[in-house]
Amino acid sequence: MKARSAQDLLSQLTERTRSNLAAGRDFLALDDTTLHLSRSTAGRPDAWNALENFAHLNYYGDYYLPEIRKQITATKHRTNTETFTSSWLGNYFATGMKPGPQTRKINTFKKANPVNFDPAPDRSAIEEFIRQQEEILELLQLASRVDLTRTKTGTSLSELVRLRLGDTLRVVIYHNWRHVEQAQRACVVAG
Repeated sequence: MKARSAQDLLSQLTERTRSNLAAGRDFLALDDTTLHLSRSTAGRPDAWNALENFAHLNYYGDYYLPEIRKQITATKHRTNTETFTSSWLGNYFATGMKPGPQTRKINTFKKANPVNFDPAPDRSAIEEFIRQQEEILELLQLASRVDLTRTKTGTSLSELVRLRLGDTLRVVIYHNWRHVEQAQRACVVAG
């Protein structure tokens, strides 16, 4: 894969996280009826409402944020390099998560599907999402002090699948972006 500026990557991810955070705060201003709207009325019975989208993101944040922090703390690669090089697998996951023309439909695992959560997601899912975005901003600052290519993190898929820290940050932040947009679409009454 082609190398890119590590600082540019972290700056872009910081801006995207700030946008995700602002969107989360905007959702807090919505009434409960709007937050429970789903595009299922438009013929998509499996579509999630805004609260379900945030609960789904929090589920993954509960795994990835501590994992990222742990690996940043434990890495031996403490030199901040000027470049980051994505792995083919990391780039595949990241580009698949990023909203846009290359976005792929991805089926979620049953354990990460918020329609299976008990209790059902409520407004606190948005508050937790906001807290997680604030933590991601902190982690991005910490990540600027380590090698984004040589520092590796585990994944929620398997202990055997490890990604470069830069790729993990891209996957997590793009996944958040993807579902923030999905939550926004759910709140615009299907039609």
